[in-house]
Amino acid sequence: MYLAIEIGGTKLQLAVGTGQGPPLVELRRFTVDRSQGAEGIRRQIAEVAPSLIQKYQVRAIGIGFGGPVDSAGGRTLKSHHVEGWTNFPLVAWCQERFGLPTALGNDADMAGLGEARFGAGRGAKICFYSNVGTGIGGSLVIEGRLYTGSGGVACEVGHLRPGLDCLEPEQNLESLAAGWGIEAAARALVKTGAENSALRQLAAGWPQPLEVYQSDLLQRAGGEPDRLTARHVAEAAGSGNLLARSVWERACQAYGWALAQVITLIAPDVLVLGGGVSLAGEEMFLQPVRQYVDRYVFPPLRDTYRIVPAALGEEVVLHGALALATDKAAF
Repeated sequence: MYLAIEIGGTKLQLAVGTGQGPPLVELRRFTVDRSQGAEGIRRQIAEVAPSLIQKYQVRAIGIGFGGPVDSAGGRTLKSHHVEGWTNFPLVAWCQERFGLPTALGNDADMAGLGEARFGAGRGAKICFYSNVGTGIGGSLVIEGRLYTGSGGVACEVGHLRPGLDCLEPEQNLESLAAGWGIEAAARALVKTGAENSALRQLAAGWPQPLEVYQSDLLQRAGGEPDRLTARHVAEAAGSGNLLARSVWERACQAYGWALAQVITLIAPDVLVLGGGVSLAGEEMFLQPVRQYVDRYVFPPLRDTYRIVPAALGEEVVLHGALALATDKAAF
C-alpha cells in the first residue's frame, strides 16, 4: 500500500491506495485553516499519517502540492494561498518523520498522471491534461511517464501569452479563461455604462437593451458586482444572457487557441480537461472549446486527437500521487 497527500489552498487530503487506480482504500479530508499557515498543515499531516502508515503498512509516500515545486530537490517553491511554503524541504520533512521514501509533484502534474494512467487518458500514448479553475494548469504524460522538462517545470499552458502585444507575465491565458479572468471581465462589463462605445458596439443588434443583461448578472451576484463569479457567468450564459455569453465565449476561444498550440507542438492522442470551469459541461464548455481548437490547430493534425472530460473527480490528484509513490518505491 501507498500513501498519497494532497496539499491545497483550501483542502488537505490523505489517502491510502494500491497505486493501481480506483478505488481508494481509505480517504481522510480536511479543511485548511489558512491562518495557521504551512505549519498548521504540516501539523495535521503529522497527526494523521502515522496511523494510516501503520494500519496499511505503507511502503512509500507521494505528494501533490498546490503550487510550483522543485520535484528533483524535493522542495515546495511557493504557495499562492498559504504562507510558509516558500523553498520548504517537504520531501526531507516527510522522510524524517515517517521513515518512508517520498516523492513530490505539482498538483496539476499529479492530476495529469492520475488521468493518464487510470482515468480518461488511460491507454493513450501521449496524454495532455489541463485543469481550468481558479488558474489554468497543464501536464504531459508520455507512455505513462510524467514529463517535467529540464528544470522540473513544464506545460504551464495557463501562462501562454496570446499575442505579440502581451509583454507582461500577467497578460496570459489565465487572465482570459481562468475563473478569475472570467470574473474580472464580467465585473468590468457590469460596471461599465452604456455610453462606452466598445460596449455599445458589442450589444448592437441584441434583442434586449444592454441594461437588461447587466441587471440579470447583478441580481445573480446579490446586487454586488465584485461578488460575481465564473459560475454566475456560466449560468447566465446558459440562460440566454448575451452579455454573459460574450464573456464565456471569449474564454472558450482563448482556451481553445491555447490547446491548439499544444496539439500543434506535441500532437497528443488525448487531451483531458478538468477543473471547476470545465464542470459547465458538454454544451457550455467542451463543444465550444473543441470548435475553437479546430479553428486554430495545424490542419494536418485535425481529427488525430480526442478532447474529453476528466474522469477521476476530486480524487484525481491523490491517484496521481499514489502512482508517483509506486514509482518511487520501485527504485
